[in-house]
Amino acid sequence: MLKAIIIDDEENGRISLRAKLETYCSGVEVVAEAAGAEQGIEMIDQYIADIVFLDIEMPKLNGFDMLDRISPFNFHLIFTTAHEHYAIDAIRNNAFDYLLKPVDIEELKRAVTRIARLKEKSSADVVTAAQKTILRGNRIIVPTMEGRLFLDTSVIMHIEAQNNYSIFYFRDQPKITVSKTLREIEDILPADLFFRIHHSSIINLNFVRKYVKGRGGQIELQDGTLLDVSRRRKDDFLKIIGY
Repeated sequence: MLKAIIIDDEENGRISLRAKLETYCSGVEVVAEAAGAEQGIEMIDQYIADIVFLDIEMPKLNGFDMLDRISPFNFHLIFTTAHEHYAIDAIRNNAFDYLLKPVDIEELKRAVTRIARLKEKSSADVVTAAQKTILRGNRIIVPTMEGRLFLDTSVIMHIEAQNNYSIFYFRDQPKITVSKTLREIEDILPADLFFRIHHSSIINLNFVRKYVKGRGGQIELQDGTLLDVSRRRKDDFLKIIGY
């Protein structure tokens, strides 16, 4: 099941899109809706979504401004707008698709089907990757632009989403970019050592220096790096660290 968030300041737009998804896209579950960009950021922070349907022209913050605040993101972005002239900007913002309002049912179904197929392929790739993962001690294999790299999980401090890539940060070596999404990486990491605190961040629990209180709060790692904790993940994180 694909999880989706709808962000649109027009209530009728949200109602219409939800109805079309429920009627024609049975493999999609709308987990949250937002009536503006600020609320949309909160929903993305709370839920790990596969798809975000995003309007562009909204008060205070438009869709592009909102993306600047949450970049990098780790979901399939589909713009839903009544204006054709934003198409180039949509491409520059790594949009998966661009649907004009009123959203055509067949175009919506095609977009959702493409994402579902990508997820199926990704899941199969994750299984293959997990089967090929080296489990000698605490090492894994990850694909990079140069080839496959053997990594010692004990020196990975945190991992950050960068669209369809993931950036690994280490204790005593330069960061690297891996050609897998954060969700794919999460599936091959030891669950007792790593925890996903946010839609765009996974941390190594051994490198946590302190937790800073807040709505979701923040984690300070041993090198001073501060990372946001989503409100949705806060309680689970606090249980793990015995807070």
